[in-house]
Amino acid sequence: MTARTTGTAAPLSAPDDLTALDALALSDAIKHGVVSCREVMQEFLARIDRLNPHVNAIIALRDGDELLAEAEERDGLLRRGKYLGPMHGFPHAVKDLCDAAGLATTKGSPLLQDTIPTTDALHVQRIRDSGAIIIGKTNTPEFGLGSQTYNPVFGTTRNPYDPTRCAGGSSGGAAAALALRMLPVADGTDFMGSLRNPAAFNNVIGFRPSYGRVPEGGFIATPAVVGPMARSVADAAMLLSVMAGPDDGAPLAIEQDPAMFAEALDHDHRGTRIAWVGDFDGHLATEPGLLDLCRSSFGAFEQIGCTVEQALPAMPLAQVWETFLLWRHWLTAGALHPLYADSASRAQLKPEAVWEIEQGLRLSAHDVYRAEEMRLQWYASVQELLRRYDFILAPSAQVFPFDASVPWPREINGRPMDTYHRWMETVAPWSLTGLPVLSLPVGFDERGLPMGVQVIGRSHADLDVLRLGHAYDQVTRWPGKVQPQLP
Repeated sequence: MTARTTGTAAPLSAPDDLTALDALALSDAIKHGVVSCREVMQEFLARIDRLNPHVNAIIALRDGDELLAEAEERDGLLRRGKYLGPMHGFPHAVKDLCDAAGLATTKGSPLLQDTIPTTDALHVQRIRDSGAIIIGKTNTPEFGLGSQTYNPVFGTTRNPYDPTRCAGGSSGGAAAALALRMLPVADGTDFMGSLRNPAAFNNVIGFRPSYGRVPEGGFIATPAVVGPMARSVADAAMLLSVMAGPDDGAPLAIEQDPAMFAEALDHDHRGTRIAWVGDFDGHLATEPGLLDLCRSSFGAFEQIGCTVEQALPAMPLAQVWETFLLWRHWLTAGALHPLYADSASRAQLKPEAVWEIEQGLRLSAHDVYRAEEMRLQWYASVQELLRRYDFILAPSAQVFPFDASVPWPREINGRPMDTYHRWMETVAPWSLTGLPVLSLPVGFDERGLPMGVQVIGRSHADLDVLRLGHAYDQVTRWPGKVQPQLP
């Protein structure tokens, strides 16, 4: 697969700082021999060595000499005329919920810290096949539960824009590493905003693709997906072109050629109509100033030809939240029950995990059936709105990055949160739909803390969402315009 050149063109001479390049420009520089894979690896490892101690984003980093040797092997392939793909020679760290052969998949739990898979997850294998060198993992909350990246194995990941604040989650390590240019692109997962919340908290891009776009096995369309993160929409689309595509082991995979994501994203958006849901007429608690900052993005959308109007789906959000909880309880209990069933391992689970499991164990078959029925009702409600509008716009979070020592916000603007994830209710409705959702940066508050908005598209319209996001990205360029300033 050939890397697209939309965005930044390949440099004519080696730049002073390879880590400053967009992923597409870096890919072209490697492909055309402007820089070597060894040089790329050296610069990224040096940057990780300097900056990672401030944020703890990349974990289980492999030996530098081994990585440089692998980079030299990639250079040897190029000399022999063998180009593996757009990630040839890229240093890449895999989110620690996903398997990478030879590296422990701890999922942030001491119960799993000695679990070393012998095979890659499908998307990781595709990344490796595209030429990337797996350098380690990115940090995540225990079992990915919660949008605050801390765990008893590796500790807390901090925000590059203010290390006293959290990086969000559960792809918090990936987002922080991207913001500090310690990785060209990153993979992540998303059940409840895990690609979107950390993107907003770190001023980067997070894309939750349609269910089945990046395939996983199973006959149930759960709210969980794998997707790309990057510092530009074009870079995210490039990574999606690598990870996506049907697979015989995934019966619900989307049967479309992922090569379309490697093409130029330029598109005319004049006449595009966007529905802004905001806080759902006050249903969602939001930190003061957050909605105003999100609304400030309207100008950029209008600049590219869109109109933005207030509009809501018909189904009450309270019913949607109940539906989401049923799915979350059911699936978490199923996945973690073996650890809960043993009293010794149960004692090592975080309280939020125990709560999810115990709620799930109380469910009846009727409850699970009702969860599916209510999800279908919500999907129909969203589809009705998308017949009137081309896209839906929503905040990516309800609070700005908060104190890194706090597990989760107990209240927002005086309103108590009744669960560990209620403060992220803004992302849950869109997870249930399985629709493509892109988190885009919208800027910073007066404290210098980032925020983002979600763009929700129609069924399987991932390319349309990316095209809209790319046009917005070309106007705003937030990740490049405001970068973290660490020592």
